[in-house]
Amino acid sequence: MSTIKLNYESVTSQLKQVTSAKETISLSSSGMNQLGQNHLAMTEKWKEQEQAIQQLVQQYVQAVTKNIEDTQANIDLLKKQDEAMIRN
Repeated sequence: MSTIKLNYESVTSQLKQVTSAKETISLSSSGMNQLGQNHLAMTEKWKEQEQAIQQLVQQYVQAVTKNIEDTQANIDLLKKQDEAMIRN
């Protein structure tokens, strides 16, 4: 039977790196302001696509944040269980 060992410090360190990388994600809409009053079909489609991309990125960041929180909670629980087993 194999033994699975949790290296808490290593996993926590990697989660912190992921969190730090997630914080650097930014998507500005600066190009939207430079379009002026253009009403070409291409311009309107481009604006819609840019907004859709921004929404997708925001949803992605939310999903990553939830994943990080869940993973942290799971490794904390595993660490507590390991410590409880050692005490017994």
